[in-house]
Amino acid sequence: MKRPEPVNEEVFFDGRSLISETDTKGIITFVNRKFVEMSAYPREEALGKPHSILRHPDMPKAAFAEMWKIIKSGEIWGGYIKNLRKDSKFYWVIVHIIPKYDENENIIGYIASRKVPQRDKIAQMEKLYKKIREEER
Repeated sequence: MKRPEPVNEEVFFDGRSLISETDTKGIITFVNRKFVEMSAYPREEALGKPHSILRHPDMPKAAFAEMWKIIKSGEIWGGYIKNLRKDSKFYWVIVHIIPKYDENENIIGYIASRKVPQRDKIAQMEKLYKKIREEER
C-alpha cells in the first residue's frame, strides 16, 4: 500500500471520541466513526491494515519503539503523535494505549484513545522529535 506524500496542512482534532483497536502485531481490528473522519481512511480500508499507515514521517522511530516496549509489557503508554491522513494532511493527538486481555490475562490486542493536544506542547514535541530524528540518521 502506497503511503501518501505529506502536505503541510493540519486538520484540527476536536476531541470527540477517537478510538481504534489493533491485534498484538498492530493490525487494525476496529475503528470508530471519528477515526474514519480524522484519518480520512474508510473503515473497510483501515481494517486489516497496520496502524502504522498513519505514521507521519516527522515521527521518530524511537517513539514507537518505546511505545511497543511499554504496551507489550502490559503497561499503559501515552504520548503526542502526529498522524498522516490518507489525503496527505496531518493531525496531532495525545494518545493513550492500553492492552486488551482475554479471560486468561493474555494480551490479545491494544485499544488506543485520543485527546486534544495542547498547542504549546505540540511546538515542544516538534523540536524534540526533530532532534531525535536527526540522532536516528
